[in-house]
Amino acid sequence: MAGTVHEVENHALLAEVEREAANAAQELVEAARLHRGQIVVIGCSTSEVVGHRVGSWSTPEAAQAIFRGLQSVFAPKGVYLAAQCCEHLNRALIVEHEAVPNAEIVNVLPQPKAGSSFATAAYESFRHPVALEEIRADAGLDIGGTLIGMHLKKVAVPVRLKQDHIGQAIVLAARVRPKFIGGERAIYNEELKNGYPDFDAE
Repeated sequence: MAGTVHEVENHALLAEVEREAANAAQELVEAARLHRGQIVVIGCSTSEVVGHRVGSWSTPEAAQAIFRGLQSVFAPKGVYLAAQCCEHLNRALIVEHEAVPNAEIVNVLPQPKAGSSFATAAYESFRHPVALEEIRADAGLDIGGTLIGMHLKKVAVPVRLKQDHIGQAIVLAARVRPKFIGGERAIYNEELKNGYPDFDAE
């Protein structure tokens, strides 16, 4: 039996946000020159994605679709995703344990209304999920104004994406680069202006 109009529309929306998430991830991988072992922090308000105010309309189905889209790009490249929880969990992070084997983990299980639908989707999808209070990521995507800057390495550099929305949520992106130190007499490695090198590729 054919689905209802609402079911068809919902399926189309989920397919669209999954595609948009994959597009944003691919653009960020290229702009930040991401490579195996690096970490991307993702903040995602599914409320904003479906057209509501952040924190007011958590949507697990949209979170799962966005997670699938992002991972379709990050996972094959060996790039780890760190899902930022919402304010209720002090913006803690859910990440695969193998990405942060020596980090100090904390004990919390994210839920759609206390952690965010996106962090919950990540927890349910990862093989060995752990929660951390902080991380220093190599790049980031902020989907819907969730404020991810506290979890990026210094120095963060804004990245403008063509895919600047997922659903109705604004998408902001960032990469990082090493600090320049030493003052006017210092000589710099020009390659590091564009980010951290992939030493394993040599």
